[in-house]
Amino acid sequence: MAGRWVNRPEGSNWGDFGPDDQLGRLNLLTPERVVEAVKEVKTGKRFCLSLPLDLPGGRVLNPRRFPPRLFATERNNLANYNFAMEQENPELTDVICDDAALICLQYSSQWDSLTHVGSMFDANGDGVPEVVYYNGWSGQEHRLAGDPNDKADPLMRFEGVRAKALGIENMAGACVQGRGVMIDLHRHLGDERTVVDFQTLSKIMDEDGVVVEEGDMVCLHTGFSQGIIDMQGNPDPEFMHNGCPALDGGDPELQEWVRDSGLSVLIADNYAVEQAPGKDRRNGPKKVMLPLHELCLFKLGVHLGEIWYLTELADWLHENGRNRFLLTAPPLNLPGAVGSPANAIATV
Repeated sequence: MAGRWVNRPEGSNWGDFGPDDQLGRLNLLTPERVVEAVKEVKTGKRFCLSLPLDLPGGRVLNPRRFPPRLFATERNNLANYNFAMEQENPELTDVICDDAALICLQYSSQWDSLTHVGSMFDANGDGVPEVVYYNGWSGQEHRLAGDPNDKADPLMRFEGVRAKALGIENMAGACVQGRGVMIDLHRHLGDERTVVDFQTLSKIMDEDGVVVEEGDMVCLHTGFSQGIIDMQGNPDPEFMHNGCPALDGGDPELQEWVRDSGLSVLIADNYAVEQAPGKDRRNGPKKVMLPLHELCLFKLGVHLGEIWYLTELADWLHENGRNRFLLTAPPLNLPGAVGSPANAIATV
C-alpha cells in the first residue's frame, strides 16, 4: 500500500514497482533485455516509424487537435527568417532562419504518457471517487490546470497546464529501447474495420509464429497510417473513423493477455489502438469509454503508441520471415507533458 492510496483497482499492478513508481511496465526494459534486443539486428537496415508531423491533415480525426503551425522568431521587428545579417552589420554575409512551432503533442505519431487517461476511483478509501491516475497519483494534487484566458488565441485559452507526476519526461528518462514484436493484423484482415478480439489476435499470432515475451514492445500493423499517407493530407472521414482493424479493448480475454503477457508497451499504427468508443463488458451503471486505455494507462502502467508508421517495416519483416527487431523510441523530454510526438526507429 502506498501513502497515496488505500484501494487499488482490481487487476492493477499499483505498488508492484514501488510506492512512488512513475514508469509502470517500462521497468521491464532492463539492461539484460536490451542486450537481447540488440541481437535482433542482423542487417543494420533502419526504418523510420513516424508519420510527418503535419499528417493526418486537418481536424477530421480529432477536432480538438490541430496541425502544426510554423512561424518565424522575431528580429528587430522583422521575421528572423531568410534574414540577411547585413541589415544589422554591413560587414556580415550571414543569412539566418530561425523558426518555432505550435503543435498538438498527440496530433500525429505519438506516445501517450501515464497521465493521459485516469479514472474516477476511490483510491483513498473515503467512499467518494476522485480523479486519480496510475499508481494512485492524484489529479487534485499532481495536476496544474490552466485557467481560461479569453484574450488568447482560441487554440491557447488554457495555457499553463502541467503534470507534476507521470509526465512524459519519465518515459524520456527511461530511454525506451528494447525488442519490438510485430503483429500484422492488416495482412490477415485487410482495410475493413474489424474489431479484433483475443481469439482473432491469438489465431493471427499462431499462424505467423509470433511469440510475445516479458518486456517486449508489441506493434500492431493495421494499415491505417499507410491510408493516411495515401490521402496526402486530405483525410476521408469515413476511412478515418471506420477503416482498418482495431482491438476490442473491452474483451476480457484480450485484457487478460495484455496483463499476463508482460508486454512493456503497446503500439499501433491506428488511432487509439482500440476501437473507440469501446465496448465495456462490466455490469453496473458506470462504464468506461476506452477500456484498453483504462487497463494500460491507469491500471498497468503500459504506455500506448498511436498512429505510428509500420507498413514498410511490416512488409520487410514478412518478406524476410521475421517478426522481431530492435526498437528505439524515446519521446520528447518535455517536463509536465501528457503526450509526445514519437520519432521511433526500428533496426533489423
